[in-house]
Amino acid sequence: MGQAEWAHDLAKDLLETTLPRRWAHTQGVAARAVSLAPILGDEADTLTAAAYLHDIGYAPSLVATGFHPLDGARYLRDVHRADDTLCRLVAHHSCAVNEALERSLFTELTTEFDEERPELVEALTYCDMTTGPDGTHLTAAERLAEIHSRYGPEHLVSRSITASTPCILAAVRSVEAALSARA
Repeated sequence: MGQAEWAHDLAKDLLETTLPRRWAHTQGVAARAVSLAPILGDEADTLTAAAYLHDIGYAPSLVATGFHPLDGARYLRDVHRADDTLCRLVAHHSCAVNEALERSLFTELTTEFDEERPELVEALTYCDMTTGPDGTHLTAAERLAEIHSRYGPEHLVSRSITASTPCILAAVRSVEAALSARA
């Protein structure tokens, strides 16, 4: 069984019943990851696995800090002894350091999980930030607006997304440029 298949099964077990909308989003993010295979080559399986696992920290059974990137990455590291790259991608997906700052978890996040190579982090951010909550494709601007409308302007998620917007948009532009260059 490949890494992506294992990740699919694990994410499905954790999300499908308890968080069906999150599972729909996860499947859409993974489909976006598969579409990046032409620019990722041998790393496509790792990115697809990370796409399946990026939101497992929302699973009620895994919530420890309430910060899903950290909770998910810890679970992968501590329970499944998952590949370090996979843990780092989950921990740092979609400019997570900004939300870690909002939650006073920056030290924990950055001490426990080093950053992953920018091109992989950007690819996962692209997949996440161009997929809506029901798994449909959105532009990055539509996705950012959706997040803000869901949480409201004063919520810490909205504040962290505002801080993350330049990082998110740069990641999306980078991946789109790489895809255009391959076309």
